[in-house]
Amino acid sequence: MSKLETVGPTSVERMSETDLVVTRVFAAPVASVFRAWTTPDLFKLWWAPQSMGVPILDVQMDLRVGGRYSVTFGHDPAEAMTFFGDYVEVEPNARLVWTNDESGETTITTVTFTPDPAGTRLVLHEAYPSKEALDEACIGMEGSMPEQFLQLDALLARMVEAG
Repeated sequence: MSKLETVGPTSVERMSETDLVVTRVFAAPVASVFRAWTTPDLFKLWWAPQSMGVPILDVQMDLRVGGRYSVTFGHDPAEAMTFFGDYVEVEPNARLVWTNDESGETTITTVTFTPDPAGTRLVLHEAYPSKEALDEACIGMEGSMPEQFLQLDALLARMVEAG
């Protein structure tokens, strides 16, 4: 088990040769955090790290077991990159599980939303098909996940303030 990056309260840890876990406590209710993960218009506001300068062009979410999702990034729709997969589990305000199918090797992402005295404890667990797949993913995740979660934190603060 080795720590990859800790920026503020976001922890990114490689738990094994194929497992990555990202943890953060957000100062917002579970329902708000879940909504930010499952509402396309909200998701678009925080998912892409601003420092990378690559906007999200489109988000589709059919939020049900067996439903599909897609997230399309890029400056030019003709040259955009799309991440996609299927929802495996959907437990409102508790748990989301989906596949990441764009590489041909399926990665499984599990996100849990747990009440915490400070708001919501979110744990994102990614199970990769191989050590090589995780190694490749970690190149970008070290910096991007903490930045994404800072962006989510800012969005949640605005949501809580707006009521």
